[in-house]
Amino acid sequence: MSLHITDDAAADTLLSESPLALLIGMLLDQQVAMETAFAGPLKIQERIGSVDAETIASYDPDDFVEAFKVSPAVHRYPGSMAGRVQSLCSAIASDWNGDAAALWTRDDPTGAEVFKRLKALPGFGDQKAKIFLALLGKQCGFSGDGWREASAPYGEDGSYRSVADITSPEALGKVREHKREMKAAAKAAKS
Repeated sequence: MSLHITDDAAADTLLSESPLALLIGMLLDQQVAMETAFAGPLKIQERIGSVDAETIASYDPDDFVEAFKVSPAVHRYPGSMAGRVQSLCSAIASDWNGDAAALWTRDDPTGAEVFKRLKALPGFGDQKAKIFLALLGKQCGFSGDGWREASAPYGEDGSYRSVADITSPEALGKVREHKREMKAAAKAAKS
């Protein structure tokens, strides 16, 4: 698997090689550009020396927030997002023996089971879990039964709804256009 989400070769390589980095990127994907969110794990690795669940979970919380604040910041809300990343890593460390990929590999799970496992993580609600499941199915080789249904509508073949569909700069443009259309429709519905 070779992901192309951030337009930064080093960040994309880390996302491609580290399931935890990919999971952290998804967690960070709110109220910032997708590229910024998914580049966050590389910034964390560069600043604290690791993208390992146990290391992040046990890192001094104040020092972790400071690492998030270094310019360019990991996220526009460094305090709350640093805490969320540590909570996520704590859950991965304690519930999955530090192996983020076990969420979608342990016991040959179905799409519905992976969705349930993702939703149980700190910071993952329905939408974030569905998008991540679609990313696993579309780009990371996950083929558990029913993954498209469990990730609907993000798992639809040929759609450009989310980070799950970003495979090139052109695909990123299509995803951005879809998001603009959704915001405009929501705004029009309120009027």
